[in-house]
This record gives sequence, C-alpha cells and structure tokens, in this order.
Amino acid sequence: MSKITKIAAAAVVVVAVGAFVGARFLRPEPAPEAVAPPVVRIQEPVTGDIELFRSMTGTVEPSDSVYVIPKAAGEITAVHVKNGDYVTEGQLLCEIDTKQVDGARLQLEAAEIALKDANTNLERMRVLYSSGDISAQAYEQVQSGAKSARIQYDSAKLNYDYQIEFSTITATIAGKIESCNMEVHGMATQSSPLCVISSEGVKNVNFAVTEAVLPHVQEGEKIRIEKAGSEYTGTITEVNTMVDPATGLFKIKAAVEQGDALANGSMVKLYITSDKAEKVMTIPVDSVYYDNGRPYVFTFDNGSVHRVDIETGISDSENMEVVSGLTASDQVIITWSPELYEGAPAVLEASAN
Repeated sequence: MSKITKIAAAAVVVVAVGAFVGARFLRPEPAPEAVAPPVVRIQEPVTGDIELFRSMTGTVEPSDSVYVIPKAAGEITAVHVKNGDYVTEGQLLCEIDTKQVDGARLQLEAAEIALKDANTNLERMRVLYSSGDISAQAYEQVQSGAKSARIQYDSAKLNYDYQIEFSTITATIAGKIESCNMEVHGMATQSSPLCVISSEGVKNVNFAVTEAVLPHVQEGEKIRIEKAGSEYTGTITEVNTMVDPATGLFKIKAAVEQGDALANGSMVKLYITSDKAEKVMTIPVDSVYYDNGRPYVFTFDNGSVHRVDIETGISDSENMEVVSGLTASDQVIITWSPELYEGAPAVLEASAN
C-alpha cells in the first residue's frame, strides 16, 4: 500500500471515530424521573396525663391476726374446730384440763363452808350482843371474822372463775382458722399458740420501696394488684419513713378491699406510680426523632415539612410529654418517611384532608 493510501485510510478512521463520539455527546440526556412527595399523616398535640408505674412484689396478710395462747398449761380434753373453719367471736375452740380447776374448786368449797359458818356465828353473836350477854369487843371480833371469811370466799371464787376461763379457750375475734395445733390428749403450753385466727374481709399487702420511689408513695394513693389473672385495687395505709436496716428499703402497707380470694402469705404483683405528669402537652412517642441525643419532630405547614427541636419530659409506651418547642396548633407529622427533611414537600393523607 502506498503512503498516500495509508494516510487516506487513517483519515477515514479518525472521521468515523469523531462522528461516533460527537453523536454520543450531542444526544440529549433523558429527563430525571420525578419523585413524588411523601404522603404524611398529622396530629396536633393534645393535653393529657402520663403516669409511669413500677412493678414489684408484695405479701398478703390479714388485716387482723390473733395467736391463741392458753393462759395455763394442761392436757387438751376436747377440740371443737379445725383448719379452715370460720369462727365467731367468743366461740369455743377447745377445752383444757389445767389440773388447777379441781384445786380451785376445793378451795372455793372450803371458803364457802367457812363463810357459812362465820355468818351463822355472826347471827348467833348478834342475838347475844343484843341481850347484853357478850361485850362489844367480842362482837366486833366476830364481825371481823365474818368479813375475813367473805374475803376468802371472794378470792377463792375469783381464782376458780379464772381457772374455768383458762380451761375453756374461745375465739377473741371472728375469722378463719389459719393454723390449728390442737389435738385431744395433746399438751397445751403457754409457749406455743394453739391456733391462729385471721380476720376476713380487708386484706393487707406489705411491700418495700427504694428511697428514689418513696417520694411518690403517699397514704391514700391507689395501687393496682394482680394475682392469678385477677386484678384488685389497694389503698396505701402506712408509709414507713425509717429505712429497714436489714434490707435498706422502706416498708409500705396497703389495704385491699374485697380481697377474700387472696391467700394469706401468698405473693402478689403490684404496680405503684413512679412518676406522673398531669394535664401536659403530649404527642405520639413514635413521632419524636433524635439528633445526637437532642429530640425533634417534623411538622407540616402548607405542603412543606419543617424540623422543630423540642424539649421533652416523661413518656410511656404511647405518648411523650412536650415541655417546649410546640404549640397546640402545630401539625406534627406522625408517619415516617426517608423523604422528611427541612423544607421538603409533602402531601397529606386523604383521610387527613
């Protein structure tokens, strides 16, 4: 191939490449696809209450419980109740042979005979004194003897009545026999209770709180109690402001109305208020975002999105307290979209129009 031919061929190639490149750069770029503005749902702040609860456990106890202890030791000769029985005040529970009843009875009988003899002698001496057959001094001695006999009799009668009382054990309150340790021919002693009687109706729940929670616990406050799927309402009746040295906690007592179904000594779950905000501005907690720990929300205004920094208070699983940054008429965006930013366009949901 001649030199001229090679140059001509090279020129043709350059022209072809130039035409291809030119056509590529001169072709119009396709217009960018339009992105639809996000569809948002809004809600204005509302005034409401937020209450936070702390869960803990408590122990059920009767409002009144009596340990029945005999006043004298002796053999149990009869038992009239058993565990689970309901008794009335004054009902006979058991009888005890105190071995002192017989002695007291003999003393009473002896004192009764002595009193009868003293009174008989006094009547005889009164007749003699009236007739002048004995002196006033002798008559006064007989009177003193009769008075002494009366005192001895009254003392013996009192002792006998006490022994009878000690040998018949009765219920001092109405309620349920929670524990019964009485058996016929068993021994009753003053160091061991015969039974435990728990009053019916109002039950108590005892629990303890930390120093941080104590300021939120007030007498008269209502608490929620749960046991075996049932719910009860309790009222705090006692708040101990002295720390228990054994636990480092503060003891609290609450009364539970209509708590008959709660077994004494059983554990229950209860909820007390740990923090509360009343009549405050609230918004849905899911509408709040954070930037380096600083809370903010997006609001909607005439088709545009605006970012608003806010100051928040307490929150529960649904609502957040707003301390500052919003007004009651602000339209807070409560739906999330990656297209939310300051100045972004937005469209309200049809249901929100």
